[in-house]
Amino acid sequence: MDPVALVERYYDALDTHEYDALEDLLAPEFVQRRPDRRFEGREAFVEFMREGRPNKRTRHDLEDALADGGNVAVRGRVVDEESGSALFEFADFFEFGDERIARLETYSR
Repeated sequence: MDPVALVERYYDALDTHEYDALEDLLAPEFVQRRPDRRFEGREAFVEFMREGRPNKRTRHDLEDALADGGNVAVRGRVVDEESGSALFEFADFFEFGDERIARLETYSR
Protein backbone atom coordinates (compact mmCIF):
# COMPACT_ATOMS: atom_id res chain seq x y z
CA MET A 1 0.00 0.00 0.00
CA ASP A 2 1.37 3.43 -0.83
CA PRO A 3 2.18 5.64 2.20
CA VAL A 4 -0.62 8.19 1.64
CA ALA A 5 -3.22 5.42 1.24
CA LEU A 6 -1.93 3.80 4.42
CA VAL A 7 -2.29 7.08 6.31
CA GLU A 8 -5.81 7.61 4.95
CA ARG A 9 -6.71 4.11 6.12
CA TYR A 10 -5.28 4.98 9.57
CA TYR A 11 -7.69 7.92 9.93
CA ASP A 12 -10.58 5.86 8.58
CA ALA A 13 -9.91 3.13 11.18
CA LEU A 14 -9.82 5.74 13.96
CA ASP A 15 -13.02 7.42 12.82
CA THR A 16 -14.98 4.18 12.34
CA HIS A 17 -13.63 2.58 15.55
CA GLU A 18 -12.05 -0.35 13.67
CA TYR A 19 -9.41 -1.01 16.31
CA ASP A 20 -8.24 -4.36 14.94
CA ALA A 21 -7.63 -2.72 11.56
CA LEU A 22 -5.86 0.16 13.31
CA GLU A 23 -3.58 -2.26 15.11
CA ASP A 24 -2.72 -3.99 11.81
CA LEU A 25 -1.58 -0.66 10.35
CA LEU A 26 0.89 0.01 13.17
CA ALA A 27 4.32 -1.53 13.65
CA PRO A 28 4.71 -3.40 16.97
CA GLU A 29 7.22 -0.75 18.12
CA PHE A 30 4.92 2.13 17.12
CA VAL A 31 5.47 5.40 18.98
CA GLN A 32 3.27 8.48 18.97
CA ARG A 33 4.42 11.74 20.49
CA ARG A 34 1.95 14.57 20.93
CA PRO A 35 1.86 17.69 23.10
CA ASP A 36 -0.04 16.09 25.99
CA ARG A 37 1.41 12.56 26.07
CA ARG A 38 3.53 9.86 24.48
CA PHE A 39 2.52 6.31 23.56
CA GLU A 40 5.15 3.56 23.41
CA GLY A 41 4.01 0.47 21.52
CA ARG A 42 0.95 -0.08 19.37
CA GLU A 43 -0.95 -1.87 22.15
CA ALA A 44 -0.83 1.20 24.41
CA PHE A 45 -1.95 3.48 21.59
CA VAL A 46 -4.80 1.24 20.42
CA GLU A 47 -5.97 0.70 24.01
CA PHE A 48 -6.13 4.46 24.57
CA MET A 49 -8.07 4.98 21.34
CA ARG A 50 -10.46 2.18 22.29
CA GLU A 51 -10.95 3.00 25.99
CA GLY A 52 -9.36 6.30 27.00
CA ARG A 53 -10.26 8.82 24.34
CA PRO A 54 -12.31 11.63 25.86
CA ASN A 55 -14.52 12.06 22.78
CA LYS A 56 -15.03 9.15 20.39
CA ARG A 57 -17.66 10.96 18.31
CA THR A 58 -15.17 12.75 16.11
CA ARG A 59 -13.83 12.51 12.59
CA HIS A 60 -10.63 13.67 10.95
CA ASP A 61 -11.14 16.02 8.02
CA LEU A 62 -7.90 15.99 6.05
CA GLU A 63 -6.87 19.12 4.15
CA ASP A 64 -3.46 18.08 2.81
CA ALA A 65 -1.38 14.91 2.69
CA LEU A 66 2.14 15.16 1.31
CA ALA A 67 4.55 12.27 0.80
CA ASP A 68 8.32 12.65 0.65
CA GLY A 69 10.72 9.73 0.59
CA GLY A 70 8.44 7.36 2.47
CA ASN A 71 7.33 9.93 5.07
CA VAL A 72 3.90 11.54 5.04
CA ALA A 73 2.77 14.88 6.48
CA VAL A 74 -0.93 15.55 6.99
CA ARG A 75 -2.80 18.70 7.93
CA GLY A 76 -6.43 18.68 8.99
CA ARG A 77 -9.11 19.24 11.61
CA VAL A 78 -10.78 17.05 14.20
CA VAL A 79 -14.53 17.64 13.93
CA ASP A 80 -17.26 16.83 16.43
CA GLU A 81 -19.69 14.58 14.55
CA GLU A 82 -22.77 15.79 16.44
CA SER A 83 -22.29 19.54 16.04
CA GLY A 84 -20.11 19.54 12.91
CA SER A 85 -17.80 22.08 14.53
CA ALA A 86 -14.02 21.85 14.41
CA LEU A 87 -12.53 21.02 17.81
CA PHE A 88 -8.92 21.69 16.80
CA GLU A 89 -6.49 21.67 13.89
CA PHE A 90 -3.63 19.21 13.68
CA ALA A 91 -0.49 18.36 11.76
CA ASP A 92 0.70 14.74 11.78
CA PHE A 93 4.07 13.48 10.58
CA PHE A 94 4.28 9.75 9.83
CA GLU A 95 7.35 7.52 9.47
CA PHE A 96 7.14 3.94 8.24
CA GLY A 97 8.89 0.63 8.88
CA ASP A 98 8.11 -2.71 7.22
CA GLU A 99 5.16 -1.11 5.39
CA ARG A 100 3.49 -0.12 8.66
CA ILE A 101 3.32 3.12 10.60
CA ALA A 102 6.28 3.14 12.98
CA ARG A 103 6.29 6.69 14.34
CA LEU A 104 3.81 9.55 14.52
CA GLU A 105 4.51 13.10 15.66
CA THR A 106 1.33 15.09 16.29
CA TYR A 107 1.00 18.84 16.71
CA SER A 108 -2.29 20.63 17.41
CA ARG A 109 -3.79 24.05 17.97
